[in-house]
Amino acid sequence: DNMHRSDNRGSWEFQPEDTLTEETGNFPSTLAQANFKIMSESWRQHRKHVFVLSEAGKPIYSRYGNEEALSSTMGVMMALVSFVQAGGNMIQSIFSDEHTVVFLQKGPLVFVSVSATRQSEQQLRRELLHVYHQIVSMLTQASINRIFERRKNFDLRRLLFGSEKVLDGLLDVMDSDPSFMLSAVQCLPLPSSSRDALSHILQKAITPDLVFSFLIANNRLVSVVQEKTVLEDARLKPSDLHLLFNLIRASAFQAGEIWMPICLPLFNHDCYFYAYVAYLDPPECTVCLVLLSTDKEAFYAVAECKRKIEEAFASQNALQWVANTQLYYVDDISVANLRHFLYKPSKVLDHHRQLSQEERIRLLDPYRNMHNRIHSTSRPLKLIYHSAGKETLLAWVTSKFEMFACFTPLVTKKSAISELTKLLRWIKKEEDRLFIFIYAFPLTFQSQPCKRQSVTQNVKK
Repeated sequence: DNMHRSDNRGSWEFQPEDTLTEETGNFPSTLAQANFKIMSESWRQHRKHVFVLSEAGKPIYSRYGNEEALSSTMGVMMALVSFVQAGGNMIQSIFSDEHTVVFLQKGPLVFVSVSATRQSEQQLRRELLHVYHQIVSMLTQASINRIFERRKNFDLRRLLFGSEKVLDGLLDVMDSDPSFMLSAVQCLPLPSSSRDALSHILQKAITPDLVFSFLIANNRLVSVVQEKTVLEDARLKPSDLHLLFNLIRASAFQAGEIWMPICLPLFNHDCYFYAYVAYLDPPECTVCLVLLSTDKEAFYAVAECKRKIEEAFASQNALQWVANTQLYYVDDISVANLRHFLYKPSKVLDHHRQLSQEERIRLLDPYRNMHNRIHSTSRPLKLIYHSAGKETLLAWVTSKFEMFACFTPLVTKKSAISELTKLLRWIKKEEDRLFIFIYAFPLTFQSQPCKRQSVTQNVKK
């Protein structure tokens, strides 16, 4: 295992070069699905498969099943890639009546998505890019390239051993969270005065090697502070935050602290940050503090920052502000016939949810279809009105916002637009609570239908 955590404080050390460049040969798969019968009917019925392999055809990862047992299937995929490359081209996609197969090649790694969903080729390729970035977040792009330059048939599973759940978790959350589709990050609704006070506490605790500080509650961004010397154009992108959040979700720890290396590919794909991660409210473990440093040896200095932040939070009872936050429901907004909506303002990154988890996942497919049509490179649209059997859907994009909404089935286009105008007025009124305007990445808001169902969430892009 190339990641080690100490027993006393849960710190991690990551040394890719020590174990990656010496031994060769095949590494036995330890996936939880190792006994899954490959090519069985149940395996085929999954709506979306994702495969990762090397240019030499060595299997690296499969979302379902044992990648070792799928080596012949991946060999066929690599043969297709090589055949097209031999003609001076690069394979992009294959379409059939029921499936879309999308290829993405990044350096020595090949990614393949086989999907029976309604997602477009561009959306599937973007998901593969997220998978690539998640692998880079653990190894860095420079390390991956250097390893395969030395040994083209290297088995990358050596370095990713034990990290399958990280990739599994990323793919699972992309199937249920529209913030990936919108390139946005979810934010916790909070009065601007409370959010400013939390940010001020984080800002006061910054040390010279501390670059970013994040406060997260229930996978929603509460506050973010960036060290003043970091350039404006070097801000973190939503994709980097998704990777960071996913690594935290995949971590088994709850009590104690973690000190682990993480590469943020869209910030710098060849270097590590060192992330200090600790929950501030054990045993509930819903409020998480993440401090990113550039110094590998700064664990104790960063831990001292955390202690100062905890003391300041305790003196102001700040964690109670987060615990008492009021989530939004569709029936709080007084918009007729509205069941659910997503909203992303152009200048920030947030979104709202207001349906049961099952219903939100079901709606994600038609939302993705409308998103693809709205952002089509050949014929982009500004407004889509679609009446289906169970609901009426509307997508609306302007220079100031992007919105997707679900209404009851019999709502007319005129009525839907009229009600969305009311909704926009409500969002404008509540925007200080819904969005983080001080940080320049996109946000979205997603809604819930009624208080008997699930809760509202905010997202920051």
